[in-house]
Amino acid sequence: MEEFLTILKDIILPIFIIMGIGFFMQKKFHLNLQTLAKLNIYFLVPGFIFVKLYSTHFSGQLLLHIVAFFIVYVLILFVIGSLTGKLLGFDKGKSTTFSNSVMFFNSGNYGVPVNDLVFKSDPLAMSIQVIVLTLQNIFLFSYGIFSLQSVNIGKMQALLGYFKMPVLYAMLAGVILNITHVPLPSFVWVPANYIADAMIAIALITLGAQVAQLRLSAGLSSVYFSLIIRLIIGPIIALGIIYLFQMEGTAAQALFIASAMPTSVNSSVIAQEYNNYPTFAAQIVLFSTLFSTITVTAVIYLSRILFG
Repeated sequence: MEEFLTILKDIILPIFIIMGIGFFMQKKFHLNLQTLAKLNIYFLVPGFIFVKLYSTHFSGQLLLHIVAFFIVYVLILFVIGSLTGKLLGFDKGKSTTFSNSVMFFNSGNYGVPVNDLVFKSDPLAMSIQVIVLTLQNIFLFSYGIFSLQSVNIGKMQALLGYFKMPVLYAMLAGVILNITHVPLPSFVWVPANYIADAMIAIALITLGAQVAQLRLSAGLSSVYFSLIIRLIIGPIIALGIIYLFQMEGTAAQALFIASAMPTSVNSSVIAQEYNNYPTFAAQIVLFSTLFSTITVTAVIYLSRILFG
């Protein structure tokens, strides 16, 4: 009970405070949600990804294990999400948003604080979380955007559109400068960190503003299907992959907990940017974050029994 209250106070409450600010700002000032989405995708997220890729250090073997886990995990979720969308009779656009909601989880502003709390700033555990976070961002702002754009403009145009996205070049710059150990002058590194630090708050402000426009009177049954897959089936799948790969100790525990995170705020942001069922996406993020107070706590408890 004490751990549950600690997670609620130190992780969930700060998230909902910032979302609440966005909610009331939208009610008071009628913010332009398209502008907020563009601010995230074209400015804050590229800066965040660049900083993380440039500054994170980890072993090659650990990276390979985590990449393999991530690929298998996301592919299974994609299949489940796509099949569920067809069974529920969604059109292509809604099915894509639904699949994205179960594949993309909040490994940043939710996953990082949870990791820090559970492992008490253990560098190995945090390195694993940062790798997962980086992979999530790479995948979200490549396939995630491609899948949404291809709904309306076709696959080839969507692919060409992705090469116009600054996030691609932020990724390449971060990786290349990291592996070549190129030092960055302070006049570049300091503002880059300021940009990265701003991403979480603005993303949550955007989500809060989206929530302010929601009407929750209909369509929640499909939201519940997403919650079940993301918050319950997702960790079960992750546990199976962990055992399949014979992982153990801190690595297994960190990946199991990371897999339990609610739907990514940025999945809602890109749905808003490309006008692909943004209300549906925001509902999923809101309710998955809310119900994760119970499911994440349960996964943390199980992880200590299984891998502690």
